[in-house]
Amino acid sequence: MASPTEKTPHAPLGSIVSSAHLAEGALPALSELEFGLNMIGHAYQRWMVRCMAAAGVPDLSALDVLILHHVVHRQRPKTIADLCLVLDVEDTHLVTYAAKKLQGLGLVAGGRRGKEKTLSATEAGRAACTRYREVRETLLTPSVAGTGIAPARLSEVAALLRALSGHYDQAARAAASL
Repeated sequence: MASPTEKTPHAPLGSIVSSAHLAEGALPALSELEFGLNMIGHAYQRWMVRCMAAAGVPDLSALDVLILHHVVHRQRPKTIADLCLVLDVEDTHLVTYAAKKLQGLGLVAGGRRGKEKTLSATEAGRAACTRYREVRETLLTPSVAGTGIAPARLSEVAALLRALSGHYDQAARAAASL
């Protein structure tokens, strides 16, 4: 038996995965990707919540922040259906609840387009998003830029993630039919 001060050889660590049993399949790299998606997803949600709190609007969920940003996007009224589609949220009630919360905080206002209810950003909502952008430009953008990853490469990664989301959606539909 080796003493605590003796060096013992270590086995190679291998891939970083959350579920080794999934990495034993035909495409082990997919398990690596899924672990990375899990980590970045949680980190991104934490970031959105804390960035918005630093911008002066605490107590919003990550979905609340996404909805606010999208309502501000292009300064056009959005329906709940628009928000669900663009944000890929299946549970309409989650978006409806967030919309009511944002209305209650005075960040969005309700309206109508024909028979459909719409949401538009208020001045307070636009100001919150402007402050969010300022915090983001101060705290996040320089560190990401400092990685040396070219903006074009980030765009390629984003396109790849969007494409992979389609594969996961199709697989989810197939799994639901089993």
